[in-house]
Amino acid sequence: MTGLGRQLQLTLDDTTGHPALDTAISRVLLERVDRGELPATLRLSRPARIVAFSSRDARAPGYPEAVAVTAREGFSPVVRLAGGRAAVFTESTIAFAWSVPTDRPAAGIAKRFETLSACLAEAFADLGATAQVGEVPGEYCPGAYSVNLGGRRKVAGVGQRLLRRAAHTGGVVVVDDAPLLNRVLVPVYDAMGVAFDPGATGALTDEVDAGFDQVRTAIAEAFARRFDVTEWRLDDRTRRLAATAAPEHMVEVRPVAS
Repeated sequence: MTGLGRQLQLTLDDTTGHPALDTAISRVLLERVDRGELPATLRLSRPARIVAFSSRDARAPGYPEAVAVTAREGFSPVVRLAGGRAAVFTESTIAFAWSVPTDRPAAGIAKRFETLSACLAEAFADLGATAQVGEVPGEYCPGAYSVNLGGRRKVAGVGQRLLRRAAHTGGVVVVDDAPLLNRVLVPVYDAMGVAFDPGATGALTDEVDAGFDQVRTAIAEAFARRFDVTEWRLDDRTRRLAATAAPEHMVEVRPVAS
């Protein structure tokens, strides 16, 4: 039905420790799917407080100041897997990472975006939110497959990363505390000279009374309506590889001349 295969293993394992560990796990899952060691895998997790920067951000003249302000605000600067612009993760957000095997990663970009965004919008609607897929003017990390509330406030962002035989579609769902995101997004985007309207940042709790676990369950159920889902736990090999890779995703914070 989706053109993505029916089988999907799902893990809800959360991790603590290194701030980039969540990102590293997403990378390892993608690489293991690419090597044929794992089937299609979806992970829904609670991340640390990070600002996830892209390679495009790293080329911005104000990037060193954006990294410095991230640290001053109590967030860790991390190199993200997908493209786009800086995004914020907190303990009140859900990080999602969906890795699928494919012989033609580039050919399925739109289909993966459409499927994942539709699952998110369906899950939010199940909870009572006025969820829509589409970009909100002025949103952070803008994209056509963002999910918003009533066309006004972004509550989920989606990006992709391709390898030779696999594709990662991942991002963030903001369950609560949109002001915390804006606290760091405003100075970060200002430092890089990127247009941003904090009024376009939202959280699901703006419209519905649902906590982290309820939202995560709703997302899992939306995927289960499209795929044959089996539960899975992160194995020791994935955890070991991710622990080794995590430091590679940290951005060095350097003094910035005033």
